[in-house]
Amino acid sequence: MARHERAGQPARPEDLVDVASLVTAYYTRVPDPEDVDQQVAFGTSGHRGSALDTAFNEAHILATTQAICEYRRQQGTTGPLFLGRDTHALSEPAWASALEVLVANDVTVLVDATDRYTPTPAVSRAILAHNREGSGGSDADGIVVTPSHNPPRDGGFKYNPPHGGPADTDATGWIADRANALLRAGLDGVRRVPFARARGSAGSYDFLGEYVRALPRVLDLDAVREAGVRIGADPLGGAAVDYWGAIAEEHRLDLTVVNPLVDPTWRFMTLDWDGKIRMDCSSADAMASLIAARDRYDIATGNDADADRHGIVTPDGGLMNPNHYLAVAIDHLFGGARPDWPQDAAIGKTLVSSSMIDRVATSLGRRLVEVPVGFKWFVPGLLDGSVAFGGEESAGASFLCRDGSTWSTDKDGIILALLGSEIIARTGRTPSQRYAELVEQLGGGAEIAYARIDAPADREAKARLKALSPSDVSADAVAGEPITAVLTEAPGNGAAVGGLKVTTENAWFAARPSGTEDVYKIYAESFRGPEHLAQVQADAQEVVDAALKG
Repeated sequence: MARHERAGQPARPEDLVDVASLVTAYYTRVPDPEDVDQQVAFGTSGHRGSALDTAFNEAHILATTQAICEYRRQQGTTGPLFLGRDTHALSEPAWASALEVLVANDVTVLVDATDRYTPTPAVSRAILAHNREGSGGSDADGIVVTPSHNPPRDGGFKYNPPHGGPADTDATGWIADRANALLRAGLDGVRRVPFARARGSAGSYDFLGEYVRALPRVLDLDAVREAGVRIGADPLGGAAVDYWGAIAEEHRLDLTVVNPLVDPTWRFMTLDWDGKIRMDCSSADAMASLIAARDRYDIATGNDADADRHGIVTPDGGLMNPNHYLAVAIDHLFGGARPDWPQDAAIGKTLVSSSMIDRVATSLGRRLVEVPVGFKWFVPGLLDGSVAFGGEESAGASFLCRDGSTWSTDKDGIILALLGSEIIARTGRTPSQRYAELVEQLGGGAEIAYARIDAPADREAKARLKALSPSDVSADAVAGEPITAVLTEAPGNGAAVGGLKVTTENAWFAARPSGTEDVYKIYAESFRGPEHLAQVQADAQEVVDAALKG
């Protein structure tokens, strides 16, 4: 898909969402429960959509929240529910709708003590702290109202069970089915009380204070402070906006909050690659302003709207590819910075993440666990300590506390951002400098090329792609190299990947259907440079198309 002519440039008035119309649509548009595009559907990070498309409206949230109440009751979850929201325009009305239903169902709800925004990792931390330190057998769970990095017109709603991480497909499937049944019943069965009563019944929780004070458990902030690392932190107008200033003050860091503004139109953003406003901290176009200011800091960082993703900007390298930073983070953490971690704790990666991570794991003598796309696959390992680090190619990751205990079971963009400062403080090198060394040591010195492209696919083709088996691939080579493996199940846990992955000695590609568009995604990487990558991508599309035709 072509790059927009104004990508990376500041937004103009005509790019901005009409917030009044958006919120009005939330309350006035009623979804058609028989229209698949207007039903509740949970992807890898909850239900998302826009009220303007009748895909994220009051009826959706009322029905979904009622379904969550019934699900948690069925599961025996009787503790409090931590309810957070980000800064999207639809997040506050959806938060209010959810609160009305939760209280009506006699759920004890805890909301932010200052009535502000709550990052996803702070909710995960709150759930785990309650359940591990004082649940008394009454486990807590949580809801975060956020569409993550999606454009300002979108809303999102995700559920975190008592394990603190993203709900698995068994849970989300049950919740979505029940929510859609309630929509078809005209919301008959949804319990609800007036907002004033719901708000008065909710308890409060110091998400920010509890999170910020605990950070030395997971990071060496003493080293960062003593080294005087100059940090620029840009919350990109998201839920971390209050957190970064509090982190600087509490831990006495040389940290500047680059942009403390919150505006539901995100008028201060630069446009993403396709001309949309999108708070994607892994996109050079969306991060253009911070990249332009990189010389002012030793390291600059960005987060998406719910702070579960990270972006790393260095003076010498600009915005790092998320795969590159994951490799450096793993090298640092397992290479001596965490001596108290279990020696048998594994490194977790999604199967579309860079193979440089595989090479780093091998060099460290550590076990690698490769799982399908979705952070939920890392939850069990992060919870019991058998996986010390779990990371996704889309700039989402988390890792254990310094003593080997659990920090979070959802992605935490704040600790990954701060880890870059720890790396500088303890090694004297920026993450981009360390990655260049890893390429020399483990990549043979050649340029490693990685990219994702999209190819057309209707709903039927996407369904066939999800159901492929290795025997459906008839090709024996990709980009001039013999195929060494065809995978439709992840080697780390045997779970279906919802597509396929094909590997050769120096390259690989993976194909997965999009959950929101009529395309399938081709991820590919070559250890022989960009020209070879282009050949891998071209061959990948031919291999997949041939397999789909049978």
